Amino acid sequence: MLPRLRLFVFLVWAQPAGPIIVDITEPPKSELSRLSQVLLGSLGLSGVLALAAITLGIALGGLMFWLKRRSAGPY
Repeated sequence: MLPRLRLFVFLVWAQPAGPIIVDITEPPKSELSRLSQVLLGSLGLSGVLALAAITLGIALGGLMFWLKRRSAGPY
């Protein structure tokens, strides 16, 4: 009986006192995924700039048309 008690005491004392923390990290991203993020970001920026240019062009065209019609007088 005494050897079993010693084994039990040894197993109880051998347990770690604190919690075991496992850090799960993502694998490093490949060069291709970083490149695709840069390309998508630049296309998004180009799209915003193109949309702003089109909107400004339509607004200026409308303003010029309105000023021309206003200054021409009645027919």
